[in-house]
Parts: sequence; C-alpha cells; structure tokens
Amino acid sequence: MTDTSPERNALAARLMRAGVLSSSRWRAAVEAVPRELFLTPGVFLPAEGGRWRPMTVAATPPADWVRLAYRDESLTTQLDGHLTADQADGLVAGSPTSSSTTPVTVVDMLEKLEVDDAHRVLEIGTGSGYSTALLCFRLGEDNVTTVEVDPHVSARADAALESAGYSTWTVTGDGLLGHPRRAPYDRVIATCAVRRIPYTWIRQTKPGGIVLATIGGTWLYGTGLAKVTVAEDGSAEGGIIGRSSFMQARSQAETPVDGDLSARTAYADGEREAEVCPLLLQEWMPAFLAQLATPGARFTRATSSTGERLLYLFDPDRESFASFTERGGSWRVRQGGPAALWDVIEQALAAWQDAGRPDITAVRLRVTPESHTYWIDGHPALRWRHDV
Repeated sequence: MTDTSPERNALAARLMRAGVLSSSRWRAAVEAVPRELFLTPGVFLPAEGGRWRPMTVAATPPADWVRLAYRDESLTTQLDGHLTADQADGLVAGSPTSSSTTPVTVVDMLEKLEVDDAHRVLEIGTGSGYSTALLCFRLGEDNVTTVEVDPHVSARADAALESAGYSTWTVTGDGLLGHPRRAPYDRVIATCAVRRIPYTWIRQTKPGGIVLATIGGTWLYGTGLAKVTVAEDGSAEGGIIGRSSFMQARSQAETPVDGDLSARTAYADGEREAEVCPLLLQEWMPAFLAQLATPGARFTRATSSTGERLLYLFDPDRESFASFTERGGSWRVRQGGPAALWDVIEQALAAWQDAGRPDITAVRLRVTPESHTYWIDGHPALRWRHDV
C-alpha cells in the first residue's frame, strides 16, 4: 500500500492556510485518515458534453490515484442512484447522487460543529465515509452514528471504514428520521441538503446541543448552512452562518422541469413589466430568499429558437408559473395559476434591496414542532413562517 502520509500532511497544511482548520485535534484527524480508501471502487470526473469519465482504483497507477484523492475538490462516486465507476465503460451521462465532498467543506463543517471529547454525534448522509472516519478519529467510533439511505453506498462506506480501522454505527435508512435508537445526541451534522431541518433531529438532540445542516430549498444554489442550538423546551434557534451546497436528500430530490415549457406557460392570468430584475434569481442570496418566500418554486433557464433568454418559475404542487421575456433591456412577466409566484418573490427581493442587501448570514431561524420561522432582524418585511 502506498504511504500517503506526505499527502495527508500537505492537505492539513493547505486547510490551515485556508483558515478552515484551526484545532490540533482535527488536524491530527486529517493527517491520520487516508482519503483514498474512501473512493473505492472509483470516481467520475467531468468530461466534455456534460458527460463523465470513470476512473477506477484498479485501472489507475497508484501515484495518479493518490494525486486524484488529494485534489481540493469533490469527487463524484455514483451516478443516477446506482452507477459506479467500475460499472462504466467510457464516457457516460448521468446525474451525481453520491460523492466525496471536498475536504475544505468537510473540515470547515466539522470545525463549526464545536465538538468536545465525550460528545455523541449523529451524521446524516454517510456518503463515501471520509467525514465519518474523521469523526471517529476525533471522538471514538462508539460516539459516532452515521445514516445513509442508499444501501449500496452504505455498504461501500462501511467497508472503507473497516479498512481504515473504524467499526462505527453505520445505519442504512432515511436520515430525515434520524436514528432514535442511539439518541440523544450532542451534535447532529448533515452532509446532504434539506428543505428545512427535520424536527426529528431536534427531538433527538440534547438541550444545548447543536444541529448543523444545509437548508433553504431544492435549487442547486441559494442554500445556506444553518446552525441551531436546541433549548430545554424542545425548540431550536440559530442562524445561517454561510453559503453551503450539497446534494439534496434522496427523498426530497426533484426531477428537473423539462418538456415543452412554452406549452406549460401558454395560458397566463396576467402580464406586466417586472419591477425587480428576475436575473437576481441567479445570485445566491436572492435565490435563498426566493425559496423562503415560495418554498415549492423551481427556477428554470432556457433559450428560445431565436436566441432570446427565457426564465421560468414553476410550482407544480400549486399548479402555478411565472415566465419572463426580455424586451429592450427590461423584463416582462406572465403569471398563471392560483399562486402569483413572482408577486411574492418580487416583494421579498424589493424588501431585501431596501434593507441594504444584507448577506445570507443575517438570516435567523427558529424551529418548533409546529413551524419554522426565518427572519432578518430589524426588517419586518423579511420574515417567513412555514408551518409543518
């Protein structure tokens, strides 16, 4: 077996310089856990035409495999919920459904989790198992419970953890339900994105414990890293501490809006000029606010046969849409269905602009058994309550 301690030490040094790794205990974990063990049987690398190139440990020279394993990037390990690199022959198409997240993101989240030596941690989304191994090194394998919904992903992660020397509690199941048999936990960390923090996670966390998860909606961007502290009364309160992007939890993943979009937006209830530019929805904070204002909306971009930019909002559950076309530097919006999607989002974006365009870290949130409430202090128009 190739000795990768120089690469692990170099990775730790890079993370220190990047400012995401600060504690000596987490540095020791990064230097001890071989990331390459958690990439078996292989990974998919982006290729031309939106396709993927498989690379397997069996067919890659050891030195090249090590260099790949210690790249500062996420590495896709599964496509379409089943395909792994060893099953692919040449370039393939597909959507990533499991990955080994970039070490920068993994270690940054672990540092933000604020663990102590005796803490018991529930991890939602085992994935490759690399972050699980770091937790096991830091806290001891009996203090770590990890849940993965995909049985094949779970089995591969469990095998990798065993090969790294960790016999932890690897559970196959729906992570949105947590794992009550090992509760209560001092910390809960999610390595998948969720629309909102499931109350089951709050209920399974001790008072004073922390839940850390990427929330905000189902868009591929415009989501935030929420950090909340559980109170004695069973509520939890905190804020969004930064931008964050992860694959959506499997049970909440949505298929892309496709088909004949013009047909789906053929009959509108009204048309007007947009008072706020809809291109704002391509920016992170406006996208986050849009998903707070209209949780079921999906944003889609397209191009007409004549080369015009087209933008759409769809809410399938409420059978509503908004479509945008650009005319002479301004945008026209057509809306249809019982919910005026753009009216609601436009009000939120206008209020955000009037408030001085605060960053996503200004957003606070409170979770109770009945609701999730989000707000920005000092701005009553920037407040949303989502009932459970």
